Amino acid sequence: MRLFSPRHSSYDSAFPSFAALTTKIRDRFSADRTVVLWLGVWWLCNLLQAAASELANDEAYYHLFAERLAWGYFDHPPVTALLVRLGGGLLGGEIGVRWCFTLLQPLYLYILWRLIRPAEATRRDGSLFAMLSAATLMLQLYGFIAVPDGPLMMTATLFLLTFKWFSERRRLAWLWMGIALALMAYSKYHGALVLLFALAANPRLLRRPDLYSSGTVAALLLVPHLLWQYQHDWASLAYHLAGRNARFRLSYVTDFAANMLVVFNPLYVPIYIRAWRKTQPDDAVRRALKLFPAAFIGFFLLSACRGYVQPQWVIVASLGLVYVAFDYARRHPRTRRYMMRAGWATLGIVALVRLEMIFNPLGLQFEVFDNRTTYAAIAREAAGRPVIFGGNYAVAAKYRFYTGGEAYCQPDIRYRTHQWQFRDDDSRFIGREVLVETPRHAPGDTLVRTQSLALANGKEFTWLIDPAWHPVRLIDIEFDGVPRRVTPGEELHLRLRLTNPYDYPIEIGEDCELAMLWKSGRYEVAEFALPVQLTLAPRSTTEAETAFRVPATLAGTRCDAGFALRREGYKHWFNGKPQQTKVENR
Repeated sequence: MRLFSPRHSSYDSAFPSFAALTTKIRDRFSADRTVVLWLGVWWLCNLLQAAASELANDEAYYHLFAERLAWGYFDHPPVTALLVRLGGGLLGGEIGVRWCFTLLQPLYLYILWRLIRPAEATRRDGSLFAMLSAATLMLQLYGFIAVPDGPLMMTATLFLLTFKWFSERRRLAWLWMGIALALMAYSKYHGALVLLFALAANPRLLRRPDLYSSGTVAALLLVPHLLWQYQHDWASLAYHLAGRNARFRLSYVTDFAANMLVVFNPLYVPIYIRAWRKTQPDDAVRRALKLFPAAFIGFFLLSACRGYVQPQWVIVASLGLVYVAFDYARRHPRTRRYMMRAGWATLGIVALVRLEMIFNPLGLQFEVFDNRTTYAAIAREAAGRPVIFGGNYAVAAKYRFYTGGEAYCQPDIRYRTHQWQFRDDDSRFIGREVLVETPRHAPGDTLVRTQSLALANGKEFTWLIDPAWHPVRLIDIEFDGVPRRVTPGEELHLRLRLTNPYDYPIEIGEDCELAMLWKSGRYEVAEFALPVQLTLAPRSTTEAETAFRVPATLAGTRCDAGFALRREGYKHWFNGKPQQTKVENR
């Protein structure tokens, strides 16, 4: 007689469910461990790249930000500068500039993985996610360079995590989401689009009162930055909303479309489209992720109608593309095989590009090559004298980074203004002998004091020597007599009020002339010398009157009209605030 029967044992009947549970736990852990492993390998590659590659132009510019920490900067909020400062305090050179940024990518990709991870995730799922992320070309580049897009991606995924908690009505989720919103805003202004599109994908959340409590928290945390903007005449908003505008060019639109086919990996584009159509998200975060690609690309495609759009501005769309491609490919074995094979091919190309960025065996001339040699050559010519660069804010910043020499960058009316306008370096050079970068003189020019030097980066540096530097940048010119609308041929009676904050007089006449500027778009400027001769006494205000007849060449344009003091060979910008004016057609 059998006293014990395994078939009817209560212990044995429970054993299969226990085995299934342990298998499920093991599989889940294995999927997460796989993702962590590959993100760790990727981080080591980024760390090597960060140490061995020279700085891009914008990285040197943000290093300039980090020299003087503030609650805001001309064209960006402060998080990028803070991260550069933190990394530079730990390590020197290029790796110090980039250190914190290399840490962000594995963190935000792991958060994304946890947000889209299936409940039954396997090691194959972990490998697929890692491959889709690594083969997204935009994520490769912005995984190690020190630019605001890394902090934006980090804070955007933190926002999505808190957005998930908020949609699930977790306790205090509104508070954490408000903090995440503020962090996004402090990282890059495009964070506003992340919030807008997330709510557009989940309009029912607009009915919840605690959503507005979250917004209040974000607004309170942003008060220091808003105060900085107020104190600096809302410079960032003016620049991003209007300063980038240019006349419509079809090439802006076509270039943007072509960039979109490349930066997200052209081998994956057909799959992205199919996956986006087939994916049916079942929660608030997934709905937001699905909307991101179409919303970001569509928004900036429209923006391309009013100026050049940089491809990295749509980087948040990559979070959505990774989601839809992962969701689709894991359910379709043939698609998964294709994406893995295409991914390995992409990584092979990426490895070659990364080696080129370090060693440059092809001898390319690009902004990440030959910086030390280039700026050392300029420093030898400067021989300890300050260098006043013209227009290109990044060149002056690179000179400071790679040589430690004194430098300043003059805003260029035919390019743009920048963070240098908030620095006083040019005032500290008063009375000293300086090198001034200037356009190379052509036969017949009166400016014959220039010298030129061929640089290792393939460019040319042309300069003149100013034996006693006396800037005029801070002269403020207020005016009236320019109506909001003018007609060609109309004579304007101008009343000017010129304020000289310097401790030296400024002669306006032959060497330093007063000009009226009509700037339409980003690059088009018409300049007209005015017959004004006077002396601006030190620390005084002088009034003057003159007349100007609106030329027919300005007909049909909308301009920023203002005044500048200009000197031959020197760059200039508006002295004082310009005024928007429409020149009517005849």
